[in-house]
Amino acid sequence: MRLIFIGPPGAGKGTQSQRLLEYLGIPHLSTGDMLRQAVREQTDAGLMAAPYMDAGQLVPDDIILKLMDERLSRSDCHQGALFDGFPRTLAQARGLDQMLQRAGLPLDIVLELNVDDAEVIRRLAGRGRHDDKPAVLAERLKAYWKTTRPLLDYYRKKGLLRVIDGLGTTDQVFERIRAVLDAAGHRRQEELKAE
Repeated sequence: MRLIFIGPPGAGKGTQSQRLLEYLGIPHLSTGDMLRQAVREQTDAGLMAAPYMDAGQLVPDDIILKLMDERLSRSDCHQGALFDGFPRTLAQARGLDQMLQRAGLPLDIVLELNVDDAEVIRRLAGRGRHDDKPAVLAERLKAYWKTTRPLLDYYRKKGLLRVIDGLGTTDQVFERIRAVLDAAGHRRQEELKAE
């Protein structure tokens, strides 16, 4: 199963991703992790991405798409992948569509982890990561609402979007996600049988 997680920073995508990886047995493709690793290793992409990340801005699409295309070509992604923090823009979504189409690997579902701004700020303030400074947080939320929200319409029109209430305990949120994925998996199996 190939699925995308969409939601503001601090919505709980990382926590729920870990549980989903165990449940589905697929690789976790987090652009945030991939970018931080590239910066640490001072790869070409990492060096290009660092100034944007330091300023709390989104890394340009061409750098992100290059990182993701390389990762998707590995054999462990052939049975599925969990995209976390990607795509963030319509250009990235279209780029992902092209990558998956070339590989003959369809996208199965898009999950929006829905958490309001006040809760996001409360969660992020308690996290204490170096890139969670107030000015950087404000830039990240502003960038999220400006550029990422159109993805919801894009995937809704494709019939792939499912909205998950991100409030509650991690167990409650995971049960909501699991119920949606189980229903989508059954639907996908029926579609494959019909083909």
